[in-house]
Amino acid sequence: MRAAPRAVAVTGMHRGENPQPGAAVVASLRRAFPHLRVLGFSYDPMESSLYGSGPDHPDAAYLMPFPGAGAEALLERLDAVRAREDLGYVIPCLDSEIENYIALQPRLRERGVECILPSRESFEARHKANLYEFCRRNHIPAPVTLAAADPAAVEDCAARIGYPVYVKGRLYHAHLVYSREGLAPAYDEIVQSWGWPVIVQENLVGEEYDVTGVGDGRGRILGSCSIRKLLRTANGKGFAGIVVEDERLDALAQRIVQALKWNGPFELEFVQVAGRPHALMEINPRFPAWIDFPSQLGCNLPALLFRRLLHRRARALPACRAGQMFVRHSLDVAGDFAEFAAMASAGERVFHPAIPASEAAP
Repeated sequence: MRAAPRAVAVTGMHRGENPQPGAAVVASLRRAFPHLRVLGFSYDPMESSLYGSGPDHPDAAYLMPFPGAGAEALLERLDAVRAREDLGYVIPCLDSEIENYIALQPRLRERGVECILPSRESFEARHKANLYEFCRRNHIPAPVTLAAADPAAVEDCAARIGYPVYVKGRLYHAHLVYSREGLAPAYDEIVQSWGWPVIVQENLVGEEYDVTGVGDGRGRILGSCSIRKLLRTANGKGFAGIVVEDERLDALAQRIVQALKWNGPFELEFVQVAGRPHALMEINPRFPAWIDFPSQLGCNLPALLFRRLLHRRARALPACRAGQMFVRHSLDVAGDFAEFAAMASAGERVFHPAIPASEAAP
């Protein structure tokens, strides 16, 4: 009889208009590990999945310092959580967090807390400012992408690429700009949130595809699912998608993961212009917000990742059948304002107390 796993913390718990992956990761984990204790790490007491009682609801929630506070502030907060919880694992689900967790990984291991993360070299190579050069070196189709460190450079990059262009933040946010006059408000808004550099990218018009999976750190993909987006929000988030089988897309994803020796979750975003190969737009170092969709089809990638965290042999996952689709919908989550007040004032909220190890289910 195996002992019950220690608690796992999952970040990114918002399921609103711009959904984060954490709630879908929690729902996927509960499909495979129904008795697992899950902690929700949040930056905002209004993150929607901290309330309600569904399968994506954590057993306890803790407010964390924003990533910009740095690795030491994160470690201090993790130590405070460890004083309350038997924290054994963390699955970061937001791009902006990963760098701090990479920096802390040796000290987290000393504390008995495991994460599966890409190497710093792999993480840096997929940054928006570096991705185009990575693609050129590895002969991977990609839109022309240039980094700019001041307004004049943004204008020069846009002129070289040709309008319309995307103006992007180094981590999040993108504006499609059609003329020189539209550049200033776009980069002003992005710089206020994310600072320099600003990314200027060629606009490719075509079908959008996503591949999500788990890399083993040695160049192999342990499991994956590929979709074509059917509906998108104004922020470009997929609100409907359909599973595709495409050997060329699969081979391209494998080349990318092999070149990066990627370890852990990933999402590859592609655009295919008619008559041209898939072009790599972004590499996200975490699961996408739609990750519970393949879990419902038996391809449970968060569970595969968690088995790796437990040092258990990863089970082969069934392929998602082409033609399976998802459509996301919104609903109202009822809760008590006292829960929000407690979360906002104390920075934590325990919904279900931990079960003593002697009583835990196997």
